[in-house]
Formats: sequence, C-alpha cells, structure tokens
Amino acid sequence: MATFEEQTECVVEALFSDLLGGDESDCRSLETDLGVRCAVPEPEQSAEELRTKFDPVVIASRLRRMGDQCNMDFESVSSEALAEVLKGKMEKFGSAVETLSQSWCDQNPELVYERAFLCVSVKLLMHVIKKVSAMVQPIQLIKAINGNSRVRNHIEACGGWENLDN
Repeated sequence: MATFEEQTECVVEALFSDLLGGDESDCRSLETDLGVRCAVPEPEQSAEELRTKFDPVVIASRLRRMGDQCNMDFESVSSEALAEVLKGKMEKFGSAVETLSQSWCDQNPELVYERAFLCVSVKLLMHVIKKVSAMVQPIQLIKAINGNSRVRNHIEACGGWENLDN
C-alpha cells in the first residue's frame, strides 16, 4: 500500500496529464467511476474491492470536477500571493490557495474548508496552466496538499483518496 504522499503524487500526476491533454484516461470516465477499467474485471474481485481500488486517473477526474465547481474569478481577487502566482512565481501557490480557500469559506459558510481547498487548488492550477503553463509543475500542487494537515486528515477520514467525494 502506497503512502498518502505517494498516492497524492500519483493523483496530481494524473491530473496534470488530463489538464495538459494526456490520453491516459481514454478508457475511463466518471460514468464508470468504480475503479473499473475497460477490461473485464477479474472474477475474484468483489464489487466492494472494485469501488475502493486506488485509481489515480479516476480520482484526478473527481478533482477536476471539484475544480469546475469553483466560480472564483482569480483576476479580480486582491492577494499578494495570488498576484505572484498569476505572474508565474509558483513558489507562492500553496499560500495563494490557502488564502483563497479561507476567503471562499468566509463568503460561503456552508462550504467545508478542506473541500474548498481542493476545489480552489485545482481551479487555480487550471487557470495558471492556461496563462503560464511552462511555469507549472506537479510538485506545487503535491506540496500544497501534502503540506496541509487539515486537508490530509480530511482525505484520510474519508477512507483515502479512493473514497474522496463518493
């Protein structure tokens, strides 16, 4: 079993592949989001095992869907860290996501901070990739997620990445 950090790395790499136009997910989609690949499942696997199987491509699809739920206009937000990120200075990515997530939660008290953090981080990543894709590396998102104990604890409390947003 991979560590949380290793799983995060796999999920973020799959997300980057998806966002940058990779074709890894040709065989999988949200409609078949049970961790089942196009091939016929092995007969000895139970339905429960298929649902809880760690599949970074499927999890990346869930994260992208979460990012799509974020309606924040980054160009109109006043934040020093965000301004740096929008210029391609990605070392401020984690602090920009933290500030934006907290702000979004303050404006929408029904939001759970950890979910807001994941939504904002993916949406900001998508936005920055469109502006300065050469400056964006998976490590920035990996560090942001792994470095936030609240988000990590939330994901682990859900039963791990494979059960996030089920």
